[in-house]
This record gives sequence, structure tokens and C-alpha cells, in this order.
Amino acid sequence: MGQALEAYLAKLHDVDARVATSKLVILSDLSPEEVQVFKRGWPLIDVRKRRQIAEWLVELSEDNLELDFDMVFRAILDDPDGEVKVKAMEGLWGSEDDSLIDDLVDLLKRHSEPPVRAAAAGTLGGFALRAELGDMPVSEARRVERVLLDVFDDDEEALEVRRKALEGVSALSRPEVRDAIRKAYASPGLPLKASAIYAMGRNCDRNWLPALLKELRSPHAQLRFEAARACGELEAPEAVPRLSELISDPDEEVRLSAIEALGKIGGPESKEALEGLRDTSDEVLREAVEDALEDIRFWEDPSGL
Repeated sequence: MGQALEAYLAKLHDVDARVATSKLVILSDLSPEEVQVFKRGWPLIDVRKRRQIAEWLVELSEDNLELDFDMVFRAILDDPDGEVKVKAMEGLWGSEDDSLIDDLVDLLKRHSEPPVRAAAAGTLGGFALRAELGDMPVSEARRVERVLLDVFDDDEEALEVRRKALEGVSALSRPEVRDAIRKAYASPGLPLKASAIYAMGRNCDRNWLPALLKELRSPHAQLRFEAARACGELEAPEAVPRLSELISDPDEEVRLSAIEALGKIGGPESKEALEGLRDTSDEVLREAVEDALEDIRFWEDPSGL
């Protein structure tokens, strides 16, 4: 396998050589020895090709859960190119390797590029979720919380990084986190307010519901979109009447968010609203409706009987 991997990487060194996504499975489940082969060969690949490969590896890992590129993603975290680093962190979202926290914190605090820092905050959000589920040591959980809150509270930090930090830490049901969400929601800036609404859904606290129901009627499509998504996360039946109206919203993204939320909430009213859209001529909406109805059918009869 090591020789086959070395030969494959050597082919990729040719700038004009095409990359077949089907061949990238050779990078799955690398042994420690193969990781060293990969680390030697990877830097010799043209940066544009490295970016493309990293993106494809993320897509492959999402489409096929049997593929495991974690060792590759860990290796390319050291890539000098910021775009490659961002893709590596996307691939590592949900990692259960606590040793990754040190690398992410270092990138979040010290990297010069805001998109890289934002990606580090987002991936740390996966650890925040594990912390909320009690799936990691308390000391590490508090460390992740503190780092993300400190970044959010830093008014000198880039807005995209602060937003990702808030969204990442929002999985934690802690008073300090709720305070941060309230602070962001009170912000006059639309992007930070949108992140606060996203965070309300991820926080899974029904005390946010009055604010979310209000934002379902916001004049801003971005806020309606996030509020619909958050109501779905809270599985709030109180939102169904307004969500049923939003499936006719002038903004397509809002329509899709409302449809997905109705599928998550379920119940007769949600099903009735979705059934009314099954014959729409819009193929994208029709597929979204079918997926939402499938979600409702599953939770009505999880055994499939």
C-alpha cells in the first residue's frame, strides 16, 4: 500500500495531470507509515490541486461514512495555504480526538487569516457539542468554552471569526453562553444578529422561542431563514402556522428553510402544509418537500412497519 500511495502521489505532482475523485479513496484509513509517505509527497503537489483535492475529500467523507480521511485532514492542517487549512478543518468537524483542540486553539489565536481563524472556531464548535453531551473531560470542555467566548467578546476580532465563535459555543447550555447570545441578538448589525438566531436553535433552549417567532416575520430574509431553521431545531409546534406561510416566501432560501423545519417538527399541520406543495413545478422545492415528508413519516413509524 505504501508503494501504491507513493506512486499515486507522484502522479499528482504533474501539474497537468487530472485528478479522478474515485482514486482518492486510496487516502482513506492511512496507516502511520502511509501518513509519513503522504506528508512527504503532499507539499510537492501544486497548490491549486491541493485545494481541489482537499475539497473533494470533504465531499467524499460526507457522502460515504465508510471513508475515513481524518489522518489526511490532520496532516494538511500544516499546509501553508489557508484555503487548504480551512478544508482540513471542515473535514475534521465532529472529530473525537481531543488532541486536536491544541492545534485548533493555536490557529484560532495566532493565524493571520480571518477565514482560517473562523474555520478553527467552527471546528471547535464540534467539541463544544461533545462537551454538552458529556463526552469529554470537564477541564477541556471549559477550555473550549472560554476560548470561544473570549474570541466572541473581542471587539477587535474580525466579524466572521466572532460569528463562528458564537455559533460554535452555542451548543453549551451555560449562563455565559446565553448571555453571549443575548448580546449578539441585541447587536444593530444584521450578520451578528443572524448568528444569534442560529445560536438560539443550536442552544436548544425553548426560552428563545418568543424571539424566534418574532423573527419569522422579520423584514430581512436572512433573519427569517435563520429563525425558521432554529424553530426546526427546537421542534416547536408553535411555529407551524407561520412556517406554513413561509413556504410561499419570496426568498427561495427562506422557503427551503421553512420546509425543512416543518419536516423536523412534524405533526398533522406540518404534513398538510407540505402535502399542498407536492405538485409544485419547482423541482428544488419538490425534492425538499419529499425529504421533509419522509422525515415526518419516519418519526411517525421509526420501525417502518
